[in-house]
Amino acid sequence: MSKQKQAQLRKSVLPFAQSDTRASIIQILNTIVPYLLLWFLAYKSLTVSVWLTFALCILAAGFVVRTFIIFHDCTHMSFFQNKKANRVLGTITGIITHFAFEKWKWSHSIHHATSSNLDKRGTGDVWVMTVDEYVDSSFWGRLAYRLYRNPIVMFGLGPLYLFLISNRFNRKGAKRKERMNTYFINVTIALIYALLIWAIGWQAFLTVQLPILFLSGALGIWLFYVQHQFEDSYFENEAEWDYVKAAVDGSSYYKLPKIIEWLTGSIGYHHVHHLSPRVPNYNLEKAHESTPPLQKATTITLISSLKSIRFRLYDEESKTFVSFREIKARLRNHQSSMRISTKRTSVPEK
Repeated sequence: MSKQKQAQLRKSVLPFAQSDTRASIIQILNTIVPYLLLWFLAYKSLTVSVWLTFALCILAAGFVVRTFIIFHDCTHMSFFQNKKANRVLGTITGIITHFAFEKWKWSHSIHHATSSNLDKRGTGDVWVMTVDEYVDSSFWGRLAYRLYRNPIVMFGLGPLYLFLISNRFNRKGAKRKERMNTYFINVTIALIYALLIWAIGWQAFLTVQLPILFLSGALGIWLFYVQHQFEDSYFENEAEWDYVKAAVDGSSYYKLPKIIEWLTGSIGYHHVHHLSPRVPNYNLEKAHESTPPLQKATTITLISSLKSIRFRLYDEESKTFVSFREIKARLRNHQSSMRISTKRTSVPEK
């Protein structure tokens, strides 16, 4: 795609990069209010059946994901026109979703500016190693990466790490505004927890809150993971990296059933979002449908997205993701050559 066409493509989505106060307020009402109601019903259902409670927790987790999309739009200052309104709502939804608003706003902006750039990985993204990097790594480096990419670790322990550790502490070098926002959210969460435990007891509280947090966290990680980890995803070094190609070719269109699309705030139109982060979630589908070039983005479905579990390493030669199994022979050859090299250097000179 030429620079002229890229400029035209970005210009074509500008009309959708406008927040609609009425639409935003409606979304708050049909997202946060149902979530609070479902939480209350899940608690009341404990006297009926724990299975009913779990079913309500699953539904509530979906609304937490939808709340996170509102939070996410606020970090891009796209949910409201007023910046202060975005920050206030972003902090409130940050309390609900257990994400520090200012901290995530910082890291996520870097993710958008560096997505698919092989030379600028490491902030706000999923850890991706290239085949060469993996082969050249030490045993411990490869083990750490394999553990990180293991589905049980990523989607099982990942939510706990996010909520209990990563989101609760400030990053090194954070400015005062960012640090104070994290502290405020942490203290507020602690007070709400204490109040609920006092009101309903710790057993009932944990029975409701833990499944909701865990399920919403696992689903959120999955959505973030799958929309950048597909077979022919775009990755380039800094010299060849291009923002528009990274947005359109490095982000997928996750075609989901309508009810799931609604619960996930249309984040499946991820290619549109990366092309223009100022498009609020309720305009993403409109931008996609009104812009033919965007409809050519890689489309994945619920079924086809499951294949991404085995995409572990990015192969710069074939420009595609590969599994650990596919590079076993290459790794063995590298280890053999390293042993031969070690033996040669260890032979004393005569």
